[in-house]
Amino acid sequence: MVVFSRLTALIQLSRPVNVAITFLAVFIAAFITGTVQPLPAVLLAGLSAGLIAAAANTINDFYDVEIDRINKPRRPLPGGKISPAAARAAALAEFALGNLLAALISLPMFLIAAFFSLLTYLYAAFLKRTVLWGNIAVSLTTAAAFIYGGTAVNRPAQTAIPAAFAFFFHFGREIIKDMEDVRGDSAHRARTFPIRFGMRPAIALVWVNFITLAILTIFPYAMGWYGPVYFIIVAAGLYPVIFYTLISLLKNTSSRHLGFLSALLKADMVVGLLAIYFR
Repeated sequence: MVVFSRLTALIQLSRPVNVAITFLAVFIAAFITGTVQPLPAVLLAGLSAGLIAAAANTINDFYDVEIDRINKPRRPLPGGKISPAAARAAALAEFALGNLLAALISLPMFLIAAFFSLLTYLYAAFLKRTVLWGNIAVSLTTAAAFIYGGTAVNRPAQTAIPAAFAFFFHFGREIIKDMEDVRGDSAHRARTFPIRFGMRPAIALVWVNFITLAILTIFPYAMGWYGPVYFIIVAAGLYPVIFYTLISLLKNTSSRHLGFLSALLKADMVVGLLAIYFR
């Protein structure tokens, strides 16, 4: 029972939905370049990215344990389901295995994996508590999943557009998450954007970010690079969620509602992946 409980806690720490989305993003990135060959390299890339994402999520919770006692007391670490030492050891093992799989593919893949492993560790340890730098680090890392998939098939340039979309989508969500976590972050002297500048400027930043993203998503369709199916999915599944998020931020900034918006945007990532897949 103890082993099962710890294993369950480790899975929760990894945020399996995020890991699955990362794996899908890598595979779809390879697919949209026109090939998923060599398939073993693509599958290894997806596993590698998933392990690094799991490690990043776990080490993030390790460094956030005191903040999560206020913001998210039911998470495995503040809930006492697993020790901080065990969580850190699991994260380091996941980082190591993810980088090893990348090295089996190619040197460029290993270099990308190593860079973003370091970046996500620095994010958890230092950058998360700074104004915007942490948000930028996370957004770059999620965008890199598409570059990672393209590099696995030696066609990274063809994944630049979805990588840019991913950056803006995640950046907006990260600001909303910072707004949600203001209470715990303030108690531990974090200097996130909403704490430094206030909630109204944070809302304005989210608006500018998502309006920019909406405009950018039109561009590949208008240029004829992506087809009508892509735009139908974006218009029906992405725009309504974005505009609902923006309007509701003007009416309700309670922690509970912000958490709902964060979860809604996470679910909408799947819609974004489908739009890219059927481009």
